[in-house]
Amino acid sequence: MNSEKKLKKPVASFILLTNLIFLPLFCLVGVISMLGFPVWVIDVMSCISAWSSTFAFAILFKKIYPGQSFFRFVKDKFNNKLKFSVILTAIMIQTFIFLITLLLVSKNREVDSIFTISSGGVLIYYFFKHLLSGPLGEELGWRGFAQMELQKKYSPLKASVIIGFWWGMWHLPIWFTTGLVGIDLIKYILLFMIAIMSTKIVMTAFHNLNQNLIVPIIIHQFFNFFIGLINGNLIDLIMYNAILYLVVAVLLIVINPKNVLYGKQDTNVVTGKHSVI
Repeated sequence: MNSEKKLKKPVASFILLTNLIFLPLFCLVGVISMLGFPVWVIDVMSCISAWSSTFAFAILFKKIYPGQSFFRFVKDKFNNKLKFSVILTAIMIQTFIFLITLLLVSKNREVDSIFTISSGGVLIYYFFKHLLSGPLGEELGWRGFAQMELQKKYSPLKASVIIGFWWGMWHLPIWFTTGLVGIDLIKYILLFMIAIMSTKIVMTAFHNLNQNLIVPIIIHQFFNFFIGLINGNLIDLIMYNAILYLVVAVLLIVINPKNVLYGKQDTNVVTGKHSVI
């Protein structure tokens, strides 16, 4: 019998440690930026800071799942065969949101260029920079562990709202780098939280259809990638995405409630097999 003491509140401990790791790393990125280091150095450090949730989960793993293998756990999260229809549907929905946002922003005559990217090379760099930071760095901890752990006790929707809120709050230091102040900052924060919690519900709906961590990684990637491609007012961009992702989240709940509203997630952390009950 394994004598190692198991954490009583693993999700709360994970969220706390994630923030404790992220804050100094985020401050280090700011210092490096102010000292005038090359852009690629700043990008690398930003990427490392985005992995704070993975670092936190790895540190706590043995106390959360005593006697189990961290690498086996990670492998199991990608074991299930990917469903092409699930991935294609998610990408099509996000592409549609991107095109609507692009259309709305294009009506603003103050914008000289509708896109932030000027060449194919920069586009490729931008794509992989985002992939290596947010999606790959955050999904194992927030989705692979925290979401699935809460779904043992709560419905997927309730678990999504809880994790979506704390995932959004984890971004708090970044809010103050936007240059926004006063009412504009408050407006941005509210819209940001709506956008990220709505996206979290979308992730849950599709992830529960295909229990493979690639699914939320793809959704996360295209959310970040698409919104960063458009050259527009920051508040307008986050407002359009907040509204559109909220609409999609509500539609997914109505169309397929069993994957969002009902049932808890029965997760076997040893074999990695899951079933919605």
